[in-house]
Amino acid sequence: MRVPSRSSGPRPGPVTPTAPAHRLPAPSGPTPVNGPDLAAYRAAVADLLVEVGALADAPSVAARQVLIDDRLREPALAAVLDATPQGFLGARETLLLEMARYQPHTRSSARDLTALVRIYLLSRIDVMWWRDTPAFLTDAQVQGSHDLVDLEWLRRRDLLRFRYREQPATVLGRGYQAMRRRLRPNGSPRTAGLLARRARREVVALLNDVGREFTASTPAGTPPLWVTSLTRSAEHQHRLRRLGYAAMLPSGHCVGYAVDVEMDWFARFGVRDTLAAVLLARQEAGEINVVDEGQAWHVCLAPSARQRLRRAYEAEMGV
Repeated sequence: MRVPSRSSGPRPGPVTPTAPAHRLPAPSGPTPVNGPDLAAYRAAVADLLVEVGALADAPSVAARQVLIDDRLREPALAAVLDATPQGFLGARETLLLEMARYQPHTRSSARDLTALVRIYLLSRIDVMWWRDTPAFLTDAQVQGSHDLVDLEWLRRRDLLRFRYREQPATVLGRGYQAMRRRLRPNGSPRTAGLLARRARREVVALLNDVGREFTASTPAGTPPLWVTSLTRSAEHQHRLRRLGYAAMLPSGHCVGYAVDVEMDWFARFGVRDTLAAVLLARQEAGEINVVDEGQAWHVCLAPSARQRLRRAYEAEMGV
């Protein structure tokens, strides 16, 4: 394992705010037709996480910064980061700033510093994929967008192969949800629910596909796929950050192509690994990007699968 010593090279300066988009010099040789090698990127992230874990203690701040400066310049990592809207330098400095500000929180999926780095770096694949898609900036934009459909309308017509819970909007609703949790603590995942029950048509088709495959692969009586988060506005993403969640920006959630899928709750039914296998197989096929966030997994649709899933949605819904 390559762990830089504290004395290797000049000491890094203080963490600076996010930089504007600066690109690395174009590499020599032909550019891959299909963009960066994502398998190589994920492998390089896994290697980096081992090294970050070895420097997770508080006195290793300077060594961690040297490590990040060094490893992120490796071609497999730099190719993806340079293709994000922030460019390589912006992505690097945002990561350093996230690490400098990191505080453990019971609400956060980033249980430790290593998890924070994993979530940030793997979610950059989403950001690279959808870099040219405008984000939903406000909650009102999410609610009013014609590019999104209302899940409740579909659910009432039995057109969904997954479940979700809507976030209560009133004190009475929150009290009812709390009472249900006390009466049946394991009856459903522990999640606040969806602020907006709206999703892109392609994402609905993806979740229905995954839901059907999951149901076919599990014993009778297993609960259906459960979705804990869908489209979010940048406004809501900032709100989650203030509450202590590891809500990254930019985010695939804010363009409507990312969802969070409950994982840990399915362990009590013995099918968590089955769901993980379904999702990872689709990642291997290039259809989605998956980020292990502990209780839930973050899933983002790949642009290459968008057209097929849009046709699937239209065929399934009869539109």
